Amino acid sequence: MRAVITVIGKDTVGILASVSAVCAEHHINVLEVTQSILQDMFAMIMMVDLKKSTLPFPEFSDQLSQLGEKMGLAIHTMHEDIFNSMHKI
Repeated sequence: MRAVITVIGKDTVGILASVSAVCAEHHINVLEVTQSILQDMFAMIMMVDLKKSTLPFPEFSDQLSQLGEKMGLAIHTMHEDIFNSMHKI
C-alpha cells in the first residue's frame, strides 16, 4: 500500500526531516519527494510505501496531523487510491 503525504505551511528548518523521521520510526519507506518554497511558503508532496509499517494507517495519519499542528503546518495523508480517484477527470 502506498500513500501520499502533503505538507503546506510557513517555511522553517526541519520540516522534511521531521516528517521523514516519523516515517522512519514506523518503517515507512519514502519513495519520492517533491518540494517547493514560494516566497516564505513551504509545499511538499511525498509518496510513501506502507508495506512494512509498524503502525496502522489511521494512526500514522493522525500522528502526522498532530506533528503538523505542533509545527504550524497542514499535513494530510491519504491512501494512493483515494488520491488518484480525486484527481481523475
